[in-house]
Amino acid sequence: MSMRNETLTYRAAIIEALQQAMRTDPNVFLMGEDIGAAGGVFLQTEGLFDEFGAQRVIDTPISESGAFGMAVGAAMAGQRPVFEVMFGDFITLIMDQLVNQAAKIHYMSNGGWRVPLVVRTTMGVGANLGPQHSQSLYAWAAHVPGLKVVLPATPADAKGLFTAALRDNNPVLIFEDRLLYGSKGPVPEGEHVVPLGQAAVVREGKDVTIVALGRMLAHALQAADRLAEQGISAEVIDPRTVLPLDKATLLRSLRRTHRALIVDGASRSFGVSGEIAAMLSEEAFDWLDAPVMRLAARDLPIPISKTLEPLIQPDVRQIVEAVQQLVHGDQEPHID
Repeated sequence: MSMRNETLTYRAAIIEALQQAMRTDPNVFLMGEDIGAAGGVFLQTEGLFDEFGAQRVIDTPISESGAFGMAVGAAMAGQRPVFEVMFGDFITLIMDQLVNQAAKIHYMSNGGWRVPLVVRTTMGVGANLGPQHSQSLYAWAAHVPGLKVVLPATPADAKGLFTAALRDNNPVLIFEDRLLYGSKGPVPEGEHVVPLGQAAVVREGKDVTIVALGRMLAHALQAADRLAEQGISAEVIDPRTVLPLDKATLLRSLRRTHRALIVDGASRSFGVSGEIAAMLSEEAFDWLDAPVMRLAARDLPIPISKTLEPLIQPDVRQIVEAVQQLVHGDQEPHID
């Protein structure tokens, strides 16, 4: 594995992972709405139809439930389908087959059947698409035993996590933030695998651990730069997968820093940020110098208004302020 000279976009890294998998494994094929000749509504399958044709890049009718049922059956028959749900909000339309069939078949058959499929879908605010096209619903999937849930935050991880998911023998859901599609970064050439369930310590620090999910990673790194100017050393961790969660890496970090902030772009109540906070509090209580803190999206429908939508999720300023409160206790936080 080597790093190429040029960078790739997040979108191109995913397409490269799919392309490499389809070239090496004839059982890998794609299903979804408008993913064929159109290349996807976000150009997230661009070029794949031209190379692999309509038999392996299949445009489905606008019937997510029916099409996903066929994907589950194909996976049980030995294929490796990649099923695309255009917007994460629409996973509601496949929940019966996903939760009651795909996630359970391996267990209910005592290992006799497996369902090696990938569900890819978009998430996140930032495009003024309103309350029915902007939600981040990965906590729903993470609540279901038998599923794996992935949140790539960088182009390199997008490629590596996709490659791992395509080889996994369990149903894997990958939530792609639409606003990351155009982001660029170095991506290894050739085979690149990021194991599911392995977090990344993106920035080392000693005063506080910031656990940042998905797009919140970029905000956390910017906040860490600002905090460093104030003498606060923040360690930033990207879990990369929500389920399985790399508890060991998070706990090791907390035992060094003694303070933790979880930053999540999804709704706060009953979400992933709360689960991580509870785990850290239960398993590392003796190392805590302050209660574990959460920053997450407001528990509101996502506004379509260009002025209101940015207010729904945490931003860099809020992360800086939260860390100041963790480190300085009741002192009034100072914001530049």
